[in-house]
Amino acid sequence: MQSQLYGKDFITTEDWTLEELESALELAADLKRQWITGTYHDHLLRAKTLYMLFFEESTRTRNSFEAGMTQLGGHAHWLTPKATQIGHGESAKDTAIVLARYGHGIAVRDCRTGIGQKYMYELAKWANIPVFSMQDDVDHPCQTMADIMTIREKFGTNLRGRKFVISWTYAPQYVRPLSVPQGLIMLMPRFGMDVTLAHPKGFEMMPHTLEAARRHAEEAGVKFEIVDDMDEAVRGADIVYAKSWGPIMVTEDEAEVKAMVDQHKDWCLDERRMALAKKHAIYMHCMPIDRGYEATDAVIDGPQSVIYDEAENRLHIQKALMVLTMAPRG
Repeated sequence: MQSQLYGKDFITTEDWTLEELESALELAADLKRQWITGTYHDHLLRAKTLYMLFFEESTRTRNSFEAGMTQLGGHAHWLTPKATQIGHGESAKDTAIVLARYGHGIAVRDCRTGIGQKYMYELAKWANIPVFSMQDDVDHPCQTMADIMTIREKFGTNLRGRKFVISWTYAPQYVRPLSVPQGLIMLMPRFGMDVTLAHPKGFEMMPHTLEAARRHAEEAGVKFEIVDDMDEAVRGADIVYAKSWGPIMVTEDEAEVKAMVDQHKDWCLDERRMALAKKHAIYMHCMPIDRGYEATDAVIDGPQSVIYDEAENRLHIQKALMVLTMAPRG
């Protein structure tokens, strides 16, 4: 396990080596065992403070970080731009330096396209404490790490030869960011899985994330492919991750997005499609789910669904990341 991660930012999994990511997964598994057996570990971040800055609302992200800090003996502050001077134009530099004088970590959720991840790196430039991405426009690293943790719990640590599918699905509600599918295609090849990305035309990823996915697949000696047929993608899969995202590389105009999305209402993970995967296949989703649109209740609540395991593992992986980066040795 890596022991030199104190003070390291966690803005994208791309900034961490595979060995460093493995360290987080090992510690997360250990903290989860302690959680299950009722072993307290509130000494690990005792009296430490995490600032959680939310540009968008959240259920799982806020509560898993806040509960995690409590269980580790620290405290999490909930912040928004409106509730701080950020909403009045305070610079990332001034915000970062001041918060770093008060506490021990800054976590940010900012999915504004072309802004979110850049803002986090600007904070990290000036803060001498770790900055965590709680989701941005490019990556959702805590979610994807919880996903790989969940997959390893189901299939073991040797994932070579497993087929991982991330497929677009229809959803009528709002324009979801690209960060989850992009984070998945960048991370999963690094753990030895063959990755298939499926989506209709117009729902492409950011070019640099596709380049990263292809590079990692080549380095790991695995496959990365893009298809435009959901049935073809799911057939023979071990993991089916089916969720919606917006045509952000084309437009974010609500009317234009709705027109594009409504052309593909048949992109839903139902029982027929799930049956195309292997018998032991699992169904994954980061939540919240548009039930009946992204997937049917029979799939969501069926025996192959691991969505609540994923949600729980957000708690454990985030605790591990905070301990590794916020708790100095000695």
